[in-house]
This record gives sequence, structure tokens and C-alpha cells, in this order.
Amino acid sequence: VALEVLQSRVFLKDFIHNNALEVPLTAATGWNPLTNELTIDPKIYDSAAGEWGTGADGRSLRPTDWELVNQFRNTVLSVRKDDRKGLVTLTVSFYSPDLASRWATALVSSINETMRIQDVEQAQGRISYLENKLQETTLADMQQVFFQLIESETRTVMLASAQPEYVLQTIDPAVTPEEKSGPNRKAIVAAAGAGGLVLGVIAVFLISFIRSIKA
Repeated sequence: VALEVLQSRVFLKDFIHNNALEVPLTAATGWNPLTNELTIDPKIYDSAAGEWGTGADGRSLRPTDWELVNQFRNTVLSVRKDDRKGLVTLTVSFYSPDLASRWATALVSSINETMRIQDVEQAQGRISYLENKLQETTLADMQQVFFQLIESETRTVMLASAQPEYVLQTIDPAVTPEEKSGPNRKAIVAAAGAGGLVLGVIAVFLISFIRSIKA
């Protein structure tokens, strides 16, 4: 459930706004390693004025929540679950390695807090309901059942309140990488070379075929 919530539109929308990711997600075009600052496209967002640009149709380029969540899902966040080992790998990819590391850590912290609050509120609601039912019954057996259920729900509240990493426990914390994950220049060069070779061979055969027809 936590993994589904983590990738849900409601959770990601709140996460993006709470961490002020609108400008980095929409207007960033690169990262300067010397200053550790993002390169922002001034046509999309004017950092000095703090204003969004306008498109050819005169509309503001400020992204909608729909666009922000789609951008985050498609280009930034990757969640992979290993059912055999019971482990989850959460990856955040972005221009700035420092921001990617911080966002990954914040995502884990945020989903743990979200699920903790949700479970505590649900348990407290059940405790309130059971306490009301306890007052309504005079049967000793039923009272004993209600006491046991209340004890169980109270234990849930206590455990949730005492565990910061309530749902996802971090085994390997996010770090700022010292080398980029992409694009893979070697793979690009190899693919381009192979593609050029294939096109060259095809071109030779076509030229030879055309000449033979003319002859």
C-alpha cells in the first residue's frame, strides 16, 4: 500500500508543492557543477523577478499539477520492488546530484510519515468506536473482547508513534553520486557507429543497384 501511495497523484502533488519543486522540474535545463546551481531557462521562469514566462498564445507557462506529477513520474522517480528479497529500490534522477539525493531521502521520510499518520488516525478512530461500544454493553464476555481490541489498537498507536521509519526502513541511504548515470556516451557513440555502418552498407548496395539498372 505504501508503494502505491508513494506513486499516487495525490501524494506526489503534495510532495512537489511542499518541497518547492515546480521550477526545478519545469524550467531547469542543466546543472553547473562548479556553483552547484541549476541552469534555469529564463524564457520559462524569470528567477530574478520570480515570475513565469508566457507562451506564444499568451498563456502562463506555470505548470499544472497534472503536468508536474507526470514530469516527476516519467523523468525523475523510479521505484523497483524485489518480491523475492522483499526489498524496494527507490531511484531519483535529476540534473543536480545533490538535489536528487535530497529528494530521495525526503520521499522516504514523507511516505513513512504519511502512512504513520494514516494508521494512527485509523487506530484512534477504532479505539473511539470500541470505547463507545464498551459503554453500551453490560455483558462481561463482550467487555473482555472490547478491552482486548482496544489494547491491540493502542499498541498500534504506540508502535507507530515510536518508529520514524514506520513502513520503509532505509538499508542503503541516498548519497550524492560522484559520476553521472546518463547519458551513456560510450553506448551512444557505439550505437551511432553501428547505425552509420549499416546505413553505409545500404547506401553502397542502393548505388550499385541503381547503376546496374541504368546499365
